[in-house]
Amino acid sequence: MRVVGIIPVRYHSTRLPAKALADIAGKTMVERVYSQAARAGVLEKVIVATDTKRIYKVVRGFGGEVRMTSPRHPSGTDRVAEVASKLKMPGEGIVVNIQGDAPLIPPRMINQLVKPLLDNPDLDMSALYHGIEGYRELFNPNIVKVVIDKEGFALYFSRLPLPYLRDEETFNYFYKHIGPYAYRKSFLLKFSRLPMGRLEEAEKLEQLRVLENGYRIKMVETKYDCIEVDTPRDLEKAREIIKKRGK
Repeated sequence: MRVVGIIPVRYHSTRLPAKALADIAGKTMVERVYSQAARAGVLEKVIVATDTKRIYKVVRGFGGEVRMTSPRHPSGTDRVAEVASKLKMPGEGIVVNIQGDAPLIPPRMINQLVKPLLDNPDLDMSALYHGIEGYRELFNPNIVKVVIDKEGFALYFSRLPLPYLRDEETFNYFYKHIGPYAYRKSFLLKFSRLPMGRLEEAEKLEQLRVLENGYRIKMVETKYDCIEVDTPRDLEKAREIIKKRGK
């Protein structure tokens, strides 16, 4: 395999318990995410990584591929790394970490994310960004902002609205980081072994661990946005969108 998508899914969630199994227009959240990811032409395989037997059975029930992982992982990335370490693929192979709470993720977004790594063997990791739309997004700490250099690499990620604009008010400088990550398998395994740094600990953003250790993240601009379900309100919004699409 050259490119594989892995969806880390856990049962317990602080703000929305058991959201992976929440019903969205007749299908569970995890099935919605899996189905969208499977439509991405660049992925040769899609796997759910979970530490919960209940989720394991649900995925098997709809015909998806699923692997059990250790319950001790502190993050979804660690869960993805465990599964990736056991896959028969080369170190330069690409692993896509697809959030398990994104039931509307556009398949083309995944294709866009992977393309730079397919085109440039020197890249270790890529992520996506989209323009900030309005003050509500700009000042929402759950929407992660990213500052990007002239070559398209991330300089910093923050929950604060960066950069600070001293002389003008415009949204042309503000971008949000959205959606999945793509890594070389070898880099993912290396990254998962790095200790948490001060910036990551402060912001609670694991992508800062990459930057703190001197590695680079290629940022890819996308016209697509991606709703992540973190709250009951997000869940209702996703249900409404899918219901309208069905009609």
